[in-house]
Amino acid sequence: MSKEHIETDVILIGAGVMSATLGTMLKEVAPYWNIKVFEKLDSAGKESSNEWNNAGTGHAALCELNYTKEQEDGSVDISKALDINEKFRVSQQFWSYLANRNVIESPSDFIRPLPHISFVRGERDVEFLSKRYEAMSEHPLFRGMQFTDQYETLKNWMPLMMKDRDANQPVAATKVDAGTDVNFGELTRLLMNHLEDTDVDVQYQTEVYDVERQDDESWEVKVRNFENGTIEHHKAKFVFVGSGGGSLHLLQKSKIPEGRGIGGFPVSGLFLVCQKPDIVAQHDAKVYSKAPVGAPPMSVPHLDRRFIENKETLLFGPFAGFSPKFLKTGSMSDLITSVKRDNLVTMSASGLKNASLTKYLIQQLLLSKEQRMEELREFVPEADSEDWELVVAGQRVQIIKDTEEGKGTLRFGTEVVSSEDGTLAALLGASPGASTAVSIMLELMDKCFPEYMGDWEEKLKDMIPSYGQSLIDNPELMKELEHSTAQALGLDVQDSSGKVYSLQ
Repeated sequence: MSKEHIETDVILIGAGVMSATLGTMLKEVAPYWNIKVFEKLDSAGKESSNEWNNAGTGHAALCELNYTKEQEDGSVDISKALDINEKFRVSQQFWSYLANRNVIESPSDFIRPLPHISFVRGERDVEFLSKRYEAMSEHPLFRGMQFTDQYETLKNWMPLMMKDRDANQPVAATKVDAGTDVNFGELTRLLMNHLEDTDVDVQYQTEVYDVERQDDESWEVKVRNFENGTIEHHKAKFVFVGSGGGSLHLLQKSKIPEGRGIGGFPVSGLFLVCQKPDIVAQHDAKVYSKAPVGAPPMSVPHLDRRFIENKETLLFGPFAGFSPKFLKTGSMSDLITSVKRDNLVTMSASGLKNASLTKYLIQQLLLSKEQRMEELREFVPEADSEDWELVVAGQRVQIIKDTEEGKGTLRFGTEVVSSEDGTLAALLGASPGASTAVSIMLELMDKCFPEYMGDWEEKLKDMIPSYGQSLIDNPELMKELEHSTAQALGLDVQDSSGKVYSLQ
């Protein structure tokens, strides 16, 4: 007896920011397509997209030092920073399109202006930051960036961090006032609510536990409903696996050749949190510094002003941890069950190559709260442990694969793995993911729906005016769109002198 399939056009697995973004974009270009979303938890944006599970940095490479690399000749390569900055601007264009259509009625619910600062200590790092500033400030995308190594100026920029600091210590910072704080959890909820209003079938407390290709090249998605225990078999022409750390297992079950040999390494995070108004009021920025030697890029220390659950908050971290779970709500067997015959050698090679990372994670796990406070005091010299509490942030699964760099390379960043025919795609990896979600989904649509892209071009340009053009190479277009997006989203604009002004 054949199974009864519930047929649809598109299935999105996971109700995080990636599925929310792709679903919203598809509904704009193909409004008559039937879309279903399956989410294991009871509401949207509860895992990696949740505001407590990430730093909320609108990753635009304004302050993240790991996006700029010092070369052997001493020069600073800013190509990755340019790429990420452009992609964040593309996301802002799409969000402003939604705001102008009142899909997002109050942008300040999820995005707010906040300065981005890079802060370093020691003569060597001060020299690096100065060269980085010279390279970046020459490009229109980073105009308005300011640099200082003067104590009084730094005290004005970061009063909490400069209080009681040794004035003889070499320190420096760059500052971009037109940075942002983004609540990706709230953005996800806004987009998912909109999808439900446009007749997208969003089902919570439903777990996708298998994905299998059918003879007609469609995909069968097996779904378990936690509320009533029923099993359903859904069938779709296209499936997107956007379930964060849970994506790897489903990619493996799909058996597409492109997913072979890929492994994952879970890294958890913790933050120190302060919500005392008198302390929070002294720090109005996101301040990033350099990662410790041996630490993964996602462990770059930073002190962030956040607006979470209607409260001004300071977060410091992240401190790395380890759990074999691939999601905060995952299983302790996630890591071991992800090891398959086709990725065993890759995973083993990675273990041997990343001994320093393993050592770093062990050291981080063994830290007491007071030892973590000592790391915070490198940022805030007078920090009192009674004012700060430790919270567990999200799980991230870093990609492990064989590359030109060798077997078992641990890759940091976000990557889409798709079948050759484009009928299934899975998103793997971590930062800067959410900030660049719109660009990632444009690339996915180009790969998975090539036959429609010509028909969708006019609408895509309406949604994202720079579509098909390079903001890096077109500063006039960049400036024009910067103003329109800032106006729609209630953000600030910074001129070449560093002066910030509002368009509201």
